[in-house]
Amino acid sequence: MKIAVIPGDGTGPEVTREAIKVLDTISKLDGFAYETNEFDFGGDRYLRTGEILPDGSLDELKAHDCIYLGAIGHPDVQPGILERKLLLETRFALDQYINLRPVQLYPGVETPLKDKGPDDINFVVVRENTEDLYAGIGGFLKKGTADEVATQTAIYTRKGCERCFRWAFEYTRNRNNPKGKRLTLVAKTNVLTYGHDLVWRTFQEVASEYSDVEADYNHVDACCMWMVKNPEYYDVIVTTNMFGDIITDLGAMIQGGMGVAAGGNINPDPGGCSMYEPMGGSAPKYTGQNVINPIAAISAMAMLLDQSGQPASGAKVLEAIKLVTGTKMKSQNAGKMGYSTSEVGDLVCSALSS
Repeated sequence: MKIAVIPGDGTGPEVTREAIKVLDTISKLDGFAYETNEFDFGGDRYLRTGEILPDGSLDELKAHDCIYLGAIGHPDVQPGILERKLLLETRFALDQYINLRPVQLYPGVETPLKDKGPDDINFVVVRENTEDLYAGIGGFLKKGTADEVATQTAIYTRKGCERCFRWAFEYTRNRNNPKGKRLTLVAKTNVLTYGHDLVWRTFQEVASEYSDVEADYNHVDACCMWMVKNPEYYDVIVTTNMFGDIITDLGAMIQGGMGVAAGGNINPDPGGCSMYEPMGGSAPKYTGQNVINPIAAISAMAMLLDQSGQPASGAKVLEAIKLVTGTKMKSQNAGKMGYSTSEVGDLVCSALSS
């Protein structure tokens, strides 16, 4: 397995080291080979050279089986520059059309939802990742004047919807959920009567091929309410790019915060190159202090293994994470875990080896 590693900004390199440490441990235990190539893309390089993704870099990334990203975000770089020119550019150029976000409450991790536990908060959000408002269609008229007009157009295609929904139905079919197999489409068909009409019709057509999966529907506002009130209802959610961006952050909060949330930007086609990352950001104020929680980063590595041909190894890493959060760590907050960043990585490795 050939992995491109982008440690990135702030505490990204620190949590990336722990994820690679866990990868090294599980690879030796399970007997598979891997190699890593590190790329210095991020805020420091941009400030030094003015480059974000140099010419040819996307081809270099594409030559790998997958990408591991630590974090992007630099306090000296205007917000949006790195996100658009590195994250979105990579997702679009490598056609990573599935964004996969597990919403799983680990043992020992606190949730703000009263009387809810790990059995209640355990679902997955599948977000279409290359269309909608993020396609970049729009512009300005009379910018900077009192008559300024700005437009941002949401794009939905039959191809984009169908391939996302089909992947989500297959994922739901194969997911080991003792409560049953339910795929909930989250959209806004009562208001977005053109684009989401296409979304709805495509979902219904694909659903007709999966009689073993219950096809369900929520308006996005109702979904936000039910994720808080009854998260145990959900198995797998599939949704559009913009709505997925919003509800997955809500999902991160109910699973204990960004410090434990991980995600994958996936191109599931043969030869596709996918990218996996913790969702907590670069947390620059903690840089170099060895206090940031690496659990999200290690969870992202577990997802990388699961989606890159080593599902049994990925499952072992997840179980090791649950053992550590459930029995060792005092808190998921930076500096309050009871251990340093590197010590948490060591604990996960120890749990794997025991």
